[in-house]
Amino acid sequence: MRGSLWQLGQSITRRLAHGDKKAVARRCFASEAELKKTVFHDFHVAHGGKMVPFAGWSMPIQYKDSIMDSTINCRQNGSLFDVSHMCGLSLKGKDAVPFLEKLVIADVAGLAPGTGTLTVFTNEKGGAIDDSVITKVTDDHIYLVVNAGCRDKDLAHIEEHMKAFKAKGGDVSWHIHDERSLLALQGPLAAPVLQHLTKEDLSKLFFGEFRVLDINGSQCFLTRTGYTGEDGFEISVPSEHGLDLAKAILEKSEGKVRLTGLGARDSLRLEAGLCLYGNDMEQHITPIEAGLTWAIGKRRRAEGGFLGADVILKQLEEGPKIRRVGFFSSGPPPRSHSEIQDEGGNNIGEITSGGFSPCLQKNIAMGYVKFGLHKAGTKVKIIIRGKPNEGVLTKMPFVPTKYYKPS
Repeated sequence: MRGSLWQLGQSITRRLAHGDKKAVARRCFASEAELKKTVFHDFHVAHGGKMVPFAGWSMPIQYKDSIMDSTINCRQNGSLFDVSHMCGLSLKGKDAVPFLEKLVIADVAGLAPGTGTLTVFTNEKGGAIDDSVITKVTDDHIYLVVNAGCRDKDLAHIEEHMKAFKAKGGDVSWHIHDERSLLALQGPLAAPVLQHLTKEDLSKLFFGEFRVLDINGSQCFLTRTGYTGEDGFEISVPSEHGLDLAKAILEKSEGKVRLTGLGARDSLRLEAGLCLYGNDMEQHITPIEAGLTWAIGKRRRAEGGFLGADVILKQLEEGPKIRRVGFFSSGPPPRSHSEIQDEGGNNIGEITSGGFSPCLQKNIAMGYVKFGLHKAGTKVKIIIRGKPNEGVLTKMPFVPTKYYKPS
């Protein structure tokens, strides 16, 4: 789904407020019968979830509260997201690490067991096929989660290369975790609430770390990560126990952690300066251009060995032609594809994500500008509905992150 989920949520809210339920139904529910549903679908509906098509799934874009309120509550208290539309999979075998390193930019071999990182699957031209959080569970077991909208192409890409790798004697196999559901618990109450449901000491689990542990009586994969900039967890739970876990989390929070939809998830990730694949990263955008140089392991920079390494390593040396940056702006909130001009009226780039920040109470956006014009403080014009609006480049994240790291 291109464009801002936050914008879609605002549109739905306005139409429902004005009684235009038929228009919402036409826009969002037309293909309901064809959509896949997570195990939480009826639970969402019972709690007032407004369901929309997203990447072939029926997903809640918001609940009874507004996207603005929901975003702020996540940062002040906590949010529980159903992200079961995303695809979790495991790679196993003594060659799982060298196999994956042919496809991603991360130094997977250099990860300690039980730790993970954000990485990018690249193509032969150095462009991003998808971004993913990968975890080295053990030296012969990698767990990763890929985006719902990229599932089919990602799995086809991995399978194609796996067949070739195995044909040469490589020892690697995979399992797609369709038997599991995925919940994201985010915000300052995430750890204290989840601690009620497990005997493991969560204060010893830091950002990016992974454990297999018992939560609420079921064996879960727990990663201390998320997509909001807040402290939190992604919990892979056997689907038959998913609903009980969601109910337990909400109950233990005494109403402070709320079910939260894709609309607030989009505004939270934008405030945190995080990319949305399909908007801020695509097949023609390299990790260097996307500002993810830090995700390329030091050893990988020296050795290469991943798809598109020649292009990416050349950009590392010479600099890219474009660069992802953040913006504050006046006027209407910038939208995807809004033109960016310098003060002389020359086109220098394009907005990829934008909206009104509930936490900062001002417009924020990210996009790409010509390399060399990407310094914070640079003044620009952002063209919205044919009219120029004042903008200024700023560093990201827009809202400080609160990841739980060793002090």
